[in-house]
Amino acid sequence: MPQKKGPKGLRAKVISEIRATQQQASPSDIAVNDAEQPCSFKFNSMPPPPYSHSTALLSKQTIDTCVEFYFGNMPTTAWILNEHSLREMITCRIASDAEVYCLAASLCAFVMVQPGMSLAVGPGSHYKGEPPEHRYGYANMILDEISRIRKNIDYVGAPTVNSIHISFFLFSCYFTLEKQNVCWYHLREAATLAQIMGMHDESSYANGDDVENMYKRRMYWLLFVTERAYCLERHRPLTLQPTIELPAPQDIGETEVMNGFLYLISLFRCIDDEFMALWNKSKKRASAAWLSELQQQLTDALPPELKTTEGQAADVRITFHWLRVMVWQLSIASGALSSTSNNVSMTFKYPIDVASDMIRDIEALSKQSMEVHGIGLIEKLFDVACTLTDVISCVPLGPSADGSRSSTELLDRYLKLISQLRGGSSRYLPLLLAKVSETIPTITPPAEALRMSITQGYAGAADKISNTVQYTSSTEIGTVRASLLPQTHRPYGSYSPSTSASEVNLTPQSVVTPPMYSGPAGLGAQTQPLPPRSRPSMAGAAQR
Repeated sequence: MPQKKGPKGLRAKVISEIRATQQQASPSDIAVNDAEQPCSFKFNSMPPPPYSHSTALLSKQTIDTCVEFYFGNMPTTAWILNEHSLREMITCRIASDAEVYCLAASLCAFVMVQPGMSLAVGPGSHYKGEPPEHRYGYANMILDEISRIRKNIDYVGAPTVNSIHISFFLFSCYFTLEKQNVCWYHLREAATLAQIMGMHDESSYANGDDVENMYKRRMYWLLFVTERAYCLERHRPLTLQPTIELPAPQDIGETEVMNGFLYLISLFRCIDDEFMALWNKSKKRASAAWLSELQQQLTDALPPELKTTEGQAADVRITFHWLRVMVWQLSIASGALSSTSNNVSMTFKYPIDVASDMIRDIEALSKQSMEVHGIGLIEKLFDVACTLTDVISCVPLGPSADGSRSSTELLDRYLKLISQLRGGSSRYLPLLLAKVSETIPTITPPAEALRMSITQGYAGAADKISNTVQYTSSTEIGTVRASLLPQTHRPYGSYSPSTSASEVNLTPQSVVTPPMYSGPAGLGAQTQPLPPRSRPSMAGAAQR
């Protein structure tokens, strides 16, 4: 019996919906009015040679919606592009310039994959938040289209800034889609193209248009920060170095946003080749003095008060505390910690202080200011929470003398926070709950220090764990929280799914329940195991 050809399943359903809704749209919805625009282009007409793209895939409305959303809601990267120039370039050149089409398409895909997004992506179409099958399916088709068209562009032999933007957006898309090999390829591709263009050389900015050079400089530093964060989490080698002058705001309206990015640059300049050689184990142990100095450099990298937007402040503060924990992880791997050290950053309990500091800073921020940064920020919270879990399980902890939260209350706060952030419940909350279940079988702290097993970069290590591991109900999540807190003191409400757009649904389909551990009052345990995790034992955990 002959088999059907062409797209099947969800992919066929989504493309059929797109075609149907665009065929029903009026001409005014899908064409540019010649009288209003300097350049005329019908988005649903076949473009002339030398390239062609699927006219059923991207409409004018889709592109306009995504561009508007990008500049209105994603300030952490929007300053690498000029909105007016981008819109004009798309209107005038998308029909004849394959690279402009790929830039518009990659930006649209980038917007589509943002956790919890709900926006119109075509005439009469609406692809909603969780579960994200429609948006992700649509984004994957756009990404496939970009890959096909880029094969006919000589962007390696003659790269442009647009070439780098496309590669960066592709990296960001595949990162959110958890295709780590592909996203790493495109991040390295973007860095390589930047070096081919000489963007790492300050002398390359002496000639050419000043505005274009300004955006090139911004793009280089964004790649610098992005590469360091990704390489640190997933043990990759560095390519880009801080060899050019820092970016500057174009006008006073950009000052706050640019300040936030300058703070990030200042933090990541502390993570140099020496650190990465130790982190990636191409160099042996670091001294306690060097590690202590690095912790101080991180503290000195930021002013006491951040003069930036709330969204940028969220990214800066969480990144700062995450880096403190990363340096501590390197300290334990180097055998540099001691329970009797006068420097708190060189003790086994330091992650508890860092986790407390982070929660204090987060409580002053809105949830929206954190959600705008997507999965990357949730990974940092996950890293800190996993490290805190290991410390609770291995280090004797006395009662808090200053009335601050106990370590288990802190961990409970991270569980609640990750469950509430868009994108957090679908992957990192189940992994954190499973981590707590296997690491802390009882709320009774150990009487003496135990041998501590630390993973350098928990989120990166979690890439190898099946994404089908998810919890099915708020009741099971509450069971873990109940076991963390005394029965008479539960400062936070139990987790519950919300129907509002800003919350996540904790009842996905086709789930596998990770193990639960028994808490007080004889709470029952689930028995289905997780895939094993590789966690090398670090030799420096013994007391000195």
